[in-house]
Amino acid sequence: MLAFAILFFGIMSRIFIHWPNFTPVIALALFGGLYLGKMRGWITPLLLMVVSDLVIGLHAIVFFTWGSIVLIALLGHQMRGRKNAATLLGTGVLAAVIYFLITNFGAWLVMYPKTAAGFVSCYVAAIPFFRNSLLSTVVYTALFCGLYEAVSFSVKNTRFAAILSSSRS
Repeated sequence: MLAFAILFFGIMSRIFIHWPNFTPVIALALFGGLYLGKMRGWITPLLLMVVSDLVIGLHAIVFFTWGSIVLIALLGHQMRGRKNAATLLGTGVLAAVIYFLITNFGAWLVMYPKTAAGFVSCYVAAIPFFRNSLLSTVVYTALFCGLYEAVSFSVKNTRFAAILSSSRS
């Protein structure tokens, strides 16, 4: 159930109007890796990207965006046992940097001259977009993980605990 909620929210966040590059997509990939099972943890964010890209339109660097989302989910999976405020903040920043580096590498390969100057131009042109991407990743990671942990704690000894923990399989 949690996987479907993440998928639905992520798709809607990409389809509906939002601040440029201020979406929960990177944070949802990280969250998927942290809280869903290993397979569901990367498949759910990947499905989010595939479905929403089919709706809003495919683009030349789609495999770079999808690949970076999978890598971020796998990073989240590796961080499962080390969840605290500092590691979540650091991992959120790292996830945004990974997305920035990989997707802009794809943009360089597709849209810029294959020279050192083209490479630098590509990354320099992308810097203004990185600010919102980084900010949204950190904010949404804190929000999603904080809410999940709060709900998990509040239902710890109830019948809802089984539902919440079943999403981690």
